[in-house]
Amino acid sequence: MMNTPPAPETIPAEIPQDQTVPRSNTDNAPRSAIHQTLYSADTFAQHDYLAGKKLPDIARPQAGQTNWLHFVGINDAALLKHTLEPYGIHELVIEDILSRKQRPKIEDYDNYLFIAAQVYHYTAAGKLNSDQVYLIIGKDFVLSFQQKPLGLFSQLRRQMSENPRGILGKNTAFLAYCLLDRIVDDYFIVLEEYNNRVEAIDKSLFKDENSDILGKIHRLKRDAVRLRRTLLPLRDVFYQLAVRGDFAIFEGESTVYLRDVYDHNMQLLESLDASRDMVLSMMDIYLSFQSNRMNQQMRVLTVITIIFMPLTVITGIYGMNFDNMPELHWHYGYFMVLGLMLCIIVGLLIFFSRRKWL
Repeated sequence: MMNTPPAPETIPAEIPQDQTVPRSNTDNAPRSAIHQTLYSADTFAQHDYLAGKKLPDIARPQAGQTNWLHFVGINDAALLKHTLEPYGIHELVIEDILSRKQRPKIEDYDNYLFIAAQVYHYTAAGKLNSDQVYLIIGKDFVLSFQQKPLGLFSQLRRQMSENPRGILGKNTAFLAYCLLDRIVDDYFIVLEEYNNRVEAIDKSLFKDENSDILGKIHRLKRDAVRLRRTLLPLRDVFYQLAVRGDFAIFEGESTVYLRDVYDHNMQLLESLDASRDMVLSMMDIYLSFQSNRMNQQMRVLTVITIIFMPLTVITGIYGMNFDNMPELHWHYGYFMVLGLMLCIIVGLLIFFSRRKWL
């Protein structure tokens, strides 16, 4: 374990965070692992364990140390239950952790809090995928769970390693704030990409080459519904933590930080609502545009039909096989009929042009 000398008086108030920091690359990350961070007022250490069919020997925290265990890809119920046995985690919590579809929520189990959350990311194919993230927050421990490597907390662990003074002496409430803040900040990246997609479709709304634009708008509308369906209950979680102060673990200075996370969540909801309204208006505008273009095409077809109607009447009259039709014997009758038809065409074109039908 690496010992760090006592922190000077100028300890940073918090670990620096950036809303635009993307997730870390997970191509070479182990599919199943346990990452441990131990710290107290004057000690700091980090350990990484590969998890297989058997549990690795995890370092036990010393007295006064805060223990953060980050579980990645531990999806075996028996293995997870055995790992969490020292912390007295309820079997219903373990059942929720193994679930792939959990609505964001917070539950109080007296000795610890259980928080379920969801995060999203866009794939290279443009599909919005979701992943579950779970937190268990106790007096001297924080347990976080992901069902696969996401690279969500890698930057946070790296910041702790590079600047451990930012976390030394902090309680579990502050560590939980850092994790919750990172989850909310990840939504800013997703929402930025969502807004970029909305703007791209808005710019190409009236271009003829976008034959599938209505499908793209519908997908954006569906993505907005999914994001909002997650952010709304997540807002309620932060409201209970920061505003109402329902839980004893979060009190004092930690509630100030959590109110900032709550404000970020509200900002996300407001931005998402504005983008969703824009998507809905784009759908209405696109349907109106298509209807207007169809009307223009029908107007052109109507003009062509009206032009050919008198010509059809003339050709129909002189196409009848009667013997007594004097015009058939005129020397210039054919040219006179062609001239009459031409005059009708020109006259109708002038009429429609003045009426702005062409």
